Amino acid sequence: MSAIAYLNFDGNAEQAIAFYTEALQATEVKKVKFKDFPQDPNYPLPDNELQMIMEASIEFAGGRFMMSDILPSMKRVTGEWVQGNHVWISLVMEDAQQLEKYFTCLSAGGTVIMPLSATPWSSCFGIVVDQFGVTWKCNRDADKFLDEVIASKK
Repeated sequence: MSAIAYLNFDGNAEQAIAFYTEALQATEVKKVKFKDFPQDPNYPLPDNELQMIMEASIEFAGGRFMMSDILPSMKRVTGEWVQGNHVWISLVMEDAQQLEKYFTCLSAGGTVIMPLSATPWSSCFGIVVDQFGVTWKCNRDADKFLDEVIASKK
C-alpha cells in the first residue's frame, strides 16, 4: 500500500504537470484526460472538461504524487477549488477489504463524497472527507488504470 499526496487543480493541471516534471526532474510521467476513456452517454461531459486531466502521476527521486483537474460540473459535490484545499491523500492498495476498512474508519464523523464502488477506472474507488476536513481518495488500482489507458492510446 502507499499513501500518496494528491494535488487537484482548477483546470490547469496540464501546466502543473509540465512545471513539476521539469522542476523535479521527473523520471516517469503518466497522464490521462477525461476524453481518453469511454464516457457515460447519460452524463456527457462538455468539450472543455473532456480536455482536462483525469489522473496523472509523476515519479521523481524515489517519490511520487498524483494530480487531476476538478471538473466545473463536479464542484457542486467537491466544493469550489480554493488554494489550500487542493491537496488530498490517495490511498492506493490491492487489498479491497483493507481499503474498505480504511474508508469506513475515515468516514466516521466525516462526509462520503463518493461511496466505494466499481468505476470505469477502478474496481474499488471512493472519496471521503474526514472529520478534520482532509479529503481521501481510496483506490484499488490507480496504476493499472493509468497504464491501460496510456497503452490503448499507442
